Amino acid sequence: MKVAIYGIRNCDTMKKAFAWLDAHRIAYEFHDYKKAGAPAGKLKNWAERAGWEKLVNSRGPTWRKIPEASKANLTEARALALLQEHTSAIRRPVVEAGERLLVGFDPDEFSRVLRRAP
Repeated sequence: MKVAIYGIRNCDTMKKAFAWLDAHRIAYEFHDYKKAGAPAGKLKNWAERAGWEKLVNSRGPTWRKIPEASKANLTEARALALLQEHTSAIRRPVVEAGERLLVGFDPDEFSRVLRRAP
């Protein structure tokens, strides 16, 4: 199964996800959306699969710094435009594993979805 992980390299949650993947010897490709931006079409695809609300890291400092007027009465289109502009506000990590999509780091969910069969 091909695994792609999206996030920001120096994020503490990302470091936990990388450590988990490395400890379980799961190969992955990493896309740093702080440096390279969110790949075209990915945010829309992720929103369709997981819901745009799940993609928003509303507790993070980047989201909190966005003016309240910009966040008022959010729709999917407006939220995705904000996330495209402020990629640090995307919840981390986002993991594509075959047909599965994981948003955020949950070791139990990673185990269920990503652990290789012996």
